[in-house]
Amino acid sequence: MSLMLQEAQSAPAQLARQWSANAERVVEIGHRLREADPRGALTVARGSSDHAAAYFGYLGMKRLGLPVASIPPSLGTVSPAPWRVRGQLAVAISQSGASPDLLAAQRALADGGARTLALVNTPDSPLGEASDETLLLHAGAEKSVAATKSYLATLAAGAHLVGAWQADGELLAALERLPERLERAAAFSWQPAIEALQGVDRMMVIGRGVGLGIAQEAALKFKETCGIQAEAFSAAEVRHGPMALVGSGYPVLVFAPPGPEQAGLLELAAWLESVGARVLLAADDGVASRQLDLVDAGHDDLQPLSTIQSFYPMAAALAVARGGDPDRPPHLKKVTRTL
Repeated sequence: MSLMLQEAQSAPAQLARQWSANAERVVEIGHRLREADPRGALTVARGSSDHAAAYFGYLGMKRLGLPVASIPPSLGTVSPAPWRVRGQLAVAISQSGASPDLLAAQRALADGGARTLALVNTPDSPLGEASDETLLLHAGAEKSVAATKSYLATLAAGAHLVGAWQADGELLAALERLPERLERAAAFSWQPAIEALQGVDRMMVIGRGVGLGIAQEAALKFKETCGIQAEAFSAAEVRHGPMALVGSGYPVLVFAPPGPEQAGLLELAAWLESVGARVLLAADDGVASRQLDLVDAGHDDLQPLSTIQSFYPMAAALAVARGGDPDRPPHLKKVTRTL
């Protein structure tokens, strides 16, 4: 069993531990954020952490009415910007908390007047020390190059933070119950996807709304563990140009969990099939046309966690089926230090 698979399957237990470890801390941070009432939020991250930031940003905009923007870290290093961000929250996300560009960007935003918060997996990290507040991910040591449990831990921490900030008891209760649902999600077999994708070299992954960041993460995992040129698109954007790529048999993975986006995603999946695409539809058991099973996460805004929990074991198995090793992707290292 690969490290990637082991760590992905350990995520539900890590999220249960995270909930307990962070419960009081997140309440305190949420209270301070309500009092500070930021006018907007800025996220600083790269790779999988940036995809988690997209999820956090969507939640912040949807639930708090808070404008959230992703800041290129190079604006703190290569092309330093004269930030004027007083009254805003800067959220830096990193597993290691050691990348120089994230550290420089967070310091620059602080100098520009922002309140700063770091979501990191490593205690006493440089990024945490450079921020006003730190929220630990409690994902445990992650040895696989491909992030899995730390990504899920970042999604959960982001949802926990937004729920506490908003004081939304329904979201928080669903988040506390989530690990047991993820246990079921981790056990699903997505064998039809392994069979369909074993010989492909390019594909699309489609999500929408709160699930778009998960589609981006899945596309990255296809690239780094399976060598597939996968691109992520919103269901609302895919007909604006990317559809020109779709020919007969072109593989498209559509994430369509329960929630307000599902109807449009199902309609798009049916249309893609009608024009010849090889559609792999991931949906809950209320959708008879699905090829891949999803567990209902118990709350619309937590469905992305259930979706990616089921995706990761499939990606690890697909890498092996294609003759690769998900723990040793070419040219990659666990910690990337960028300027």
